[in-house]
Amino acid sequence: MKKKIFIFSALLISSLSIAQKKELRDAEKALKKGSIADARTALQSVENSIDSADEKYQAQYYFLEGKLNYEQAKKGGDADESYQKAVEAFKQLIEVEKESGSEKYTGEASQLIQTISADLVNSAVEDNQNQDYAAAAKKLYMAYQLDTNNQDYLYYAASSAVNGEDYDTALKYYEELKELGYTGEAVKYYATNKESGEREELSKEQRDLMVKAGTHEKPEEEKTESRFPEIVKNIALIYSQKGDSEKAIEAVQEARKVDPEDVNLLMTEANLYIKLGQKDKFKEVMEQAIQKDPNNPMLYYNLGVITGEQGNKEQARKYYEKAIELDPTYEASYMNMASLILGEEVAIVDEMNSLGTSKADNKRYDELKAKREGLYKDAIPYLEKILELNPESVEATKTLMNIYGSIGEDAKYSEMKSKLETMQ
Repeated sequence: MKKKIFIFSALLISSLSIAQKKELRDAEKALKKGSIADARTALQSVENSIDSADEKYQAQYYFLEGKLNYEQAKKGGDADESYQKAVEAFKQLIEVEKESGSEKYTGEASQLIQTISADLVNSAVEDNQNQDYAAAAKKLYMAYQLDTNNQDYLYYAASSAVNGEDYDTALKYYEELKELGYTGEAVKYYATNKESGEREELSKEQRDLMVKAGTHEKPEEEKTESRFPEIVKNIALIYSQKGDSEKAIEAVQEARKVDPEDVNLLMTEANLYIKLGQKDKFKEVMEQAIQKDPNNPMLYYNLGVITGEQGNKEQARKYYEKAIELDPTYEASYMNMASLILGEEVAIVDEMNSLGTSKADNKRYDELKAKREGLYKDAIPYLEKILELNPESVEATKTLMNIYGSIGEDAKYSEMKSKLETMQ
């Protein structure tokens, strides 16, 4: 009885293998004839049983499945999905043959993978040019899946995702690049064309051959900069964009360890502290930035803002003056300087309003009035400079009009009033 069951089972397995072999052969013939529909029908008939098939049939199935989807992608329709299915099928094929020790289909599949990679990259370039960044990112990532040794594809996929404002996808790709330790560093080869005198970029083999042939001279090599600092910086910026300031600060601090001289990283960290309301930390980081870039007016301007908010008006004024010294066209510095000066008016007016009618109060009132007018006169040059830089500044025009009216400069008051009427 046991012998009969064993023989019956063997017959079932044998029949199954024969059926699989026939359907796979039919699929292969259909593909050669260009009949994708017939090939798909044949493959679908063995799809459910392929996992239990011999490894040689599994390899053949995945190879044909990959080719079928590749041909489908070339014909149009949902090319992205077809490319993705082709990628997955070829990866499974290579894995199956790797385990079995066979390489019957691996060589041809590898060539097709290279072809698909080139197709995907070329298509992604076109998508980027058409600003279809989502499609470009997807295709570049598929190209990377096909050739994980080419991590540049993953880097450009992340860049495309950023351009398309798909920050979740970009973050995933950047995190993967970070884990891989990707730098993108490469050596570029150059030689000077003797006839044209131009320095040309060549492959190493081309350069060496042309120098040897005498058509080129001055062979040179240059190593490109590492992209790793950019990657960790972008991770920080994306966390910031997503509103996760804590993770963003952690990421930017890590980025600073990689590239401690990058002032932009310091600025990124400083801005994150502002979002968290940590003004002391902001000031500390900005001061570090000034040490690295002492001629950057924006750094002094930002320190002026925070120092003024913290109540140190005198130091804030010094920062604004330094920003103006470094960039006399920095309009915001003039505006903030005028605001800083005029901000002292509130306390003066409050005291004036609190005074009585005694002789001493009247004397104090006159002192405060003169002090108030002194503030106005201190602010005027900064406001006038704003109008010199930006004649359409409504805020500067209105403020000057009010000041001129208060100090009795009637002609200038009328001038500013007429100017303001043309703006509104």
